[in-house]
Amino acid sequence: MDAIKPLPQVSSFSASLFSFLDDRFRDAADLSQSPGLVSELLAEISELDQRLAGLNRQLESGLAAYASFSDRAGGLFVGVNAKLADLSSSTCVPRSASDGGKEEETTDHVAGEELPSLAKEVAQVESVRAYAETALKLDTLVGDIEDAVMSSLNKNLISSRSSSFEEVRLHAITTLKKTEEILSLVARKHPRWARLVSAVDHRVDRALAMLRPQAIADYRTLLTSLGWPPQLSTLTSPSLDSKSDNVENPLFNMEGNLKSQYCGYFHALCSLQGLQLQRKSRQLGSHKGENVLFHQPLWAIEELVNPLTVASQRHFTKWSEKPEFIFALVYKITRDYVDSMDELLQPLVDKAKLAGYSCREEWVSAMVSSLSLYLVKEIFPIYVTQLNEVNETDSPAEAKVSWLYLIDLMISFDKRVQSLVSQSGILSLQEDGNLLRISSLSVFCDRPDWLDLWAEIELEERLVKLKADIDKERNWTVKVQDELISTSNVYRPPIVSSNFLQHLSSIIERSKSVPAVYLRARFLRLAASPTIQKFLDGLLLRCQEAEGLTALTENNDLIKVSNSINAGHYIESVLEEWCEDVFFLEMGTGQDDQQEVTRLDNFTEPREGIFGEEFEKLEKFRLEWINKLSVVVLRGFDARTREYMKNRKQWQEKRDDKEWTVSRSLVGALDYLQGKTSVIEENLNKADFTAMWRSLASEIDKLFFNSVLMANVKFSDDGVERFKQDMEVLYGVFRAWCVRPEGFFPKLSEGITLLRMKEKQVKDGVSRGEKWLRENGVRYLSEAEAKKIAESRVFS
Repeated sequence: MDAIKPLPQVSSFSASLFSFLDDRFRDAADLSQSPGLVSELLAEISELDQRLAGLNRQLESGLAAYASFSDRAGGLFVGVNAKLADLSSSTCVPRSASDGGKEEETTDHVAGEELPSLAKEVAQVESVRAYAETALKLDTLVGDIEDAVMSSLNKNLISSRSSSFEEVRLHAITTLKKTEEILSLVARKHPRWARLVSAVDHRVDRALAMLRPQAIADYRTLLTSLGWPPQLSTLTSPSLDSKSDNVENPLFNMEGNLKSQYCGYFHALCSLQGLQLQRKSRQLGSHKGENVLFHQPLWAIEELVNPLTVASQRHFTKWSEKPEFIFALVYKITRDYVDSMDELLQPLVDKAKLAGYSCREEWVSAMVSSLSLYLVKEIFPIYVTQLNEVNETDSPAEAKVSWLYLIDLMISFDKRVQSLVSQSGILSLQEDGNLLRISSLSVFCDRPDWLDLWAEIELEERLVKLKADIDKERNWTVKVQDELISTSNVYRPPIVSSNFLQHLSSIIERSKSVPAVYLRARFLRLAASPTIQKFLDGLLLRCQEAEGLTALTENNDLIKVSNSINAGHYIESVLEEWCEDVFFLEMGTGQDDQQEVTRLDNFTEPREGIFGEEFEKLEKFRLEWINKLSVVVLRGFDARTREYMKNRKQWQEKRDDKEWTVSRSLVGALDYLQGKTSVIEENLNKADFTAMWRSLASEIDKLFFNSVLMANVKFSDDGVERFKQDMEVLYGVFRAWCVRPEGFFPKLSEGITLLRMKEKQVKDGVSRGEKWLRENGVRYLSEAEAKKIAESRVFS
């Protein structure tokens, strides 16, 4: 029978053993659990023995591998030493007199052949040595990492709240960083060691796959023990828009060891995330020029937001028909706790060397993301269903109003949370990547069909209001009088154009809230472009109605068309000014998401701008109807000059001194011309009126030239003077708009110049051809035309 072993002395017990016994045996009743405890300890000892055996086998394998490398390296060194000895003996052979210089020549030749191969072998030996040392170092580090990870996972061996547990995890993270530094160096300097790097990455990934979930789980447990998330029961609807003075914030209430422990857990998570980012950067480093690294949310902040999201959704379900309360609650939570992110957690992120991360920004981004996810899953499907289903109780109009109200809430919410971030001065809100993370409207990135639906509703609402403005006749007669708009005085537009710009500006302003360039372009193409087209259709319809009723012979119809041209040109100029803004320019640079751009229909080319097609249509409309105004006046003028044109004898009649300075048959036509152009001048903007009268002058020049000078009539001296005086009066009609109106009647002016020349001068000059014509200032008449005019002259 074995002797009973005496119990050890109590004084030899360690502090941890005392703590263990105190936890297990609090009173006499706990002694009955001794057999179970013994079984548990024996099982744990067996498990530890197995792990120890495994580690011994791993150590033996490592030592064997190292011995193999050492033997190989030693063999190579022996070979190199032997060759060096042979080389030394060959170079030290004495030269005999009988051989002369042949032996020296042979020795030099042998050395020249052996040295390159010897240097190559030495380099190979050095490479093998470096590889072996690196592999052994990495194997040791990865072994330490695996041991530390397994130790941190063993809850029975180490208490999760003890300082030794934190030290083990910290040691694992530190070793991971050292391993990553070596791998980065190897990948940069020894790309041929890719298999070694891949093997180490595989083992490290397995360790991280166990370490990260455990670290997050422990962090969650600690947050729960701290009382996170705080109670939200006090955040009722009346207080949602006001900032709480006594916000319950467990993060600020931490003290002593608890605060130190929380900071350690937070720092460990940030360090792990920073390590993962370094590994991804190294692994994807070969993809230069590609944006393969996307921003990754901060894990520790996400774990703060997730329980808050769960707690908040219990309130959200009560407010399904009052979405404004949902947005107000999320904003209130975001605002009330954002300061603690800067004061308490930002230093820990900086200590972990997570470059480019702001706790304030990450907090806001995580809260916005949680809201966006809830909108996608719970709110938007309801609104889409309401729009698609037409029933007796809810009209489509009510569903569209609810949709637009939801969009208004999202836009207002985004502006408020973005102000929380911009106040810190750490974020450029002009960058689309940042806007996407702190905008609830980012839901449209994954659901462009919802964006199309929003654009359709927005367009329909604007078109209803625009139609009411277009149908109101007073809006076409009252001019825009706004000193702040410099172009309004130039183009003299009717007030309907100002109303239209307000509708268009509202659409553009709402599109600015969309957080991605390609989505803004899509929204404007679907909502703004059809609005411009609708207004252009209204302008065209008014002009066509005026033309169809009286063929634009009445002054009121000329005024109607002039006002429409003014409105179109004014809109064109304002759009051109707007499109010089960076907001529109970036839509034409092609620097946005190319995969998404390819999905857009009729996406505007960069050189044209977002409204390139609308510019072309507006310009085409304006030029077409300016030309029609010119044609209408010319047609009436032509009809009133037919008698004047047909009277071919008047150019050979003698002039009576008492006769009028202008032919009587031309007076009515000139009066008509002056009257119509005055009406158009009074109502049409200056730029388009200038284009109109210049076009009219050119056509009248052709009319008189072809109907009189090229009509085979004969001109006497008095006939030439009569025709000259008639044309001077015609020029006078246009003298109000230019200094030398005859310059816009080139053929008439040069024809009269030829008619007034002396007989000998004309006959000699015409016979000399085109050179003489150019010398005498005749540039617009051909040689044949000049000859025909000269032949029509009758000299007395």
